[in-house]
Amino acid sequence: MISAGLCGIVLAAGAGTRYGGPKALARTADGRPWLRLAVTTLERAGCGQVLVAVGAAADAAEQLVPPRASAVWVREWRTGLAASLRDALDAAAHTAARAALVIPVDTPAMPVTVCRRVLDIVPPEPRSLARAVYAGEPGHPVLLGRDHWDPISREASGDRGAGGYLRSHGSARIECSDLWDGTDIDEVT
Repeated sequence: MISAGLCGIVLAAGAGTRYGGPKALARTADGRPWLRLAVTTLERAGCGQVLVAVGAAADAAEQLVPPRASAVWVREWRTGLAASLRDALDAAAHTAARAALVIPVDTPAMPVTVCRRVLDIVPPEPRSLARAVYAGEPGHPVLLGRDHWDPISREASGDRGAGGYLRSHGSARIECSDLWDGTDIDEVT
């Protein structure tokens, strides 16, 4: 079920240095853009709107953003992940969303069942704070209620996103290793 109160965020602004290029332009072996897979996953999870943070190769990346999603241009993407998260949360603040479900673009194999489990256990409300974990290790998606967006934006810096905030504010940890392994792709294999 699609919810206007839930916004999806795809973090796809980085240069992908270890990967060999911007992951926003990456494709599966059969040619499907990771960016479009991420948007579809969030839509199928119930996100009423999806925002895609683009930075490196933004012109080319924006061309891959499906018309039903919106690109958020991250001007300071070179400074790290935090800039992408801050700009995406700022854009989300201009929507009616009560919460945001955040995933990175480099998880093209993430099944929608992982997102749905997080949302089934912790409903998307302004005070919600949850993340998927895999055999106890933190991963994605991350659910950020609107009440947390400003404090997370103030705390995030460089390549540190919301992890420290999630730990210090007792976010729910939703075990999902029975659904997927949680792997993000950092290098071309």
